[in-house]
Amino acid sequence: MASIQLERVSVAFPIYNGRSRSLKNRVLAATTGGRIGRDAHNYVSIQALDEVSLVFEHGDRVGLVGHNGAGKTTLLRVLAGIYEPPSGKLKIAGNVAPLFDIGLGLDVKSTGYENIILRGLYLGLSRSGMRAKTEEIAAFSELGECLDLPLRTYSAGMYARLAFAISTFIEPDILLLDEGLGISDPAFLAKARRCLTAFMDRAGIVVLASHQEALLREVCTKAVLMKHGRVAATGGVDEILALVRPDC
Repeated sequence: MASIQLERVSVAFPIYNGRSRSLKNRVLAATTGGRIGRDAHNYVSIQALDEVSLVFEHGDRVGLVGHNGAGKTTLLRVLAGIYEPPSGKLKIAGNVAPLFDIGLGLDVKSTGYENIILRGLYLGLSRSGMRAKTEEIAAFSELGECLDLPLRTYSAGMYARLAFAISTFIEPDILLLDEGLGISDPAFLAKARRCLTAFMDRAGIVVLASHQEALLREVCTKAVLMKHGRVAATGGVDEILALVRPDC
């Protein structure tokens, strides 16, 4: 069964040219993102996550809510294994599929077909398993002969099509999402959304970062309000959305 446990997880990003920041800039930054502080070497640092403790269990559909810079994306990246928290404990049971940055694991010098294998390996699948899915992924992407070309020749829309097609043919225990898919073609976007609905239904846990109240109410069964890198509140979706104000 899928599960996620975070115990006092913290992540900070040092700013090595930040010694001379003015007090005004520090105050402005503190109102829109993580808290500003100084590390042991007296460098300015952004506290992106500050002792975050959460437990998600199989069947949970969790919405991450908060202003830009509240820590939602950092939390997703920690859950995806992109950031390793320097303090706290993180325990994840189940394989994780991140869809908030669908280009992770792709190589612009390799062909579309080669990237199908590479992306699958990045997500923890075997080479033989990805080869078995290749033709189905290729058909879904609708990229045809372009899959024989290196990714550096792709438009942004083609790149997003391939990345999305690969990601949604994985069978995840834990699915990490934000509200944007990076797909602009209306016909393919409609197809992608239908696929994504089925994809979420198959996942054990879904964690979605979004500002869209309608989407959060549609997808999620509970929500977490993030504020300046901390968990400000947890509860039902309507309960948490009622706490959100422009100055959050």
